[in-house]
Amino acid sequence: MTSVNQSASTATSQDLSQVRFPEGFVWGTATASYQVEGAVHEDGRGPSIWDTFAHTPGRILGGDTGDIADDHYHRYPEDISLMADLGITHYRFSLAWPRIQPEGRGQLNAAGVDFYSRLVDGLLERGIQPWVTLYHWDLPQPLEDAGGWPARDTAERFAEYAAAIHDRLGDRVPDWTTLNEPWCSAFLGYASGVHAPGRTEGPAALRAAHHLLLGHGLAVRALREQGARDVGITVNLYPVDPVTDSPADRDAARRIDGLMNRVFLEPLLRGSYPDDLLADLAPVVDFDHVRDGDLATINAPLDFLGVNYYTRHVVRAGTRPAEPRPTNWVGSEDVEFVRRGIPQTAMGWEIDPDGLYETLTRVWREYGPLPLYVTENGAAFDDRLDADGRVRDEDRRSYLERHFAAAQRALAEGVDLRGYFVWSLLDNFEWAFGYSRRFGLVHVDYETQARTLKDSGRWFAEITRANGL
Repeated sequence: MTSVNQSASTATSQDLSQVRFPEGFVWGTATASYQVEGAVHEDGRGPSIWDTFAHTPGRILGGDTGDIADDHYHRYPEDISLMADLGITHYRFSLAWPRIQPEGRGQLNAAGVDFYSRLVDGLLERGIQPWVTLYHWDLPQPLEDAGGWPARDTAERFAEYAAAIHDRLGDRVPDWTTLNEPWCSAFLGYASGVHAPGRTEGPAALRAAHHLLLGHGLAVRALREQGARDVGITVNLYPVDPVTDSPADRDAARRIDGLMNRVFLEPLLRGSYPDDLLADLAPVVDFDHVRDGDLATINAPLDFLGVNYYTRHVVRAGTRPAEPRPTNWVGSEDVEFVRRGIPQTAMGWEIDPDGLYETLTRVWREYGPLPLYVTENGAAFDDRLDADGRVRDEDRRSYLERHFAAAQRALAEGVDLRGYFVWSLLDNFEWAFGYSRRFGLVHVDYETQARTLKDSGRWFAEITRANGL
């Protein structure tokens, strides 16, 4: 970690027109079930924690819900055609666990399985490889009622679900991701409560983090037993830097890096929790939920690691608040996050392409030669559909161009980066922000469900076909 000054360096000093990627590089887009599917009460789907959360007054900006979202459940053939227009080779999407297994256990819902089977077949017919994520945050509500991810039983139910749906789709789907961003599930869902299920219990968040990882490990074992070929997990990683080189600021960065990155990377790739993290958290939780054999299960060999990247964290030591308040940073409530005065997306996230380069090279350098994919990167901006029917989103095109260049820098230094999935295919339900933030390469009119390819999408189609800028 090095201190960060008020100006961000640039990763794009090279001639971007010369940026090329290896032959066979995967170009894709990504979505998540609750954000796009809608049809929450159709064909036997049960409620998820996000259905409950979104229908709780005050939880979602504007009172929005995912009840309809992008109506992808009915409009998926049109969306597959859009993917073909974009020239992508892979589509990363998540399965809605409550659509497949409404109670979170037991018999599968045939209509739910059939929907995903039709989606997979439709993709393959257009030459697009399906890339399945088993869990992108929509836990069946009955499992939350029984304790949720802080309960060990949820990890075991997840492995059963993974094996059951792989048995139905594994003949056509080669690539399987167990979890998407377990940090968000654990800390946004159970510590700060800004995501479903909205609980604000620091110790529960730490137990949830462990059981998410355990569920991943158990699912990897179950999928391997069925002959799965390519299995991995997606984690959201961020460089964490101190604002100065003072010992206090450097220690603040160390602690946040532990809670953000190493709490997942170390168990997954080294089979242990970092000693300093355990010491930091000893006043909060005793880790008696970690049983013999758990870490060996979590450390199951991976075929790839998915990396989601959006920004960098810059921190300094602060003062612990006099009154406890919900926070993502369990045990480090005193740490302050610093804005550097550089351009931001509509999410308020600083635009820092160098952070992607640093993240990829760090994982490669510190954890060894593991195939990597950027499984999410993208930006929300205040897009407008102009009178002539175009969305002129130059800011998104520039954002992606600079991040593609950063990824290519990592490749040039030997990182085994094999693909890049842009978030997102469609404007969609952006969790606690409702429909107020637009990430898509495709504009969605939420009143009519009309789809319009944005200028950034047209440009991205040129990238995918040229395999470079």
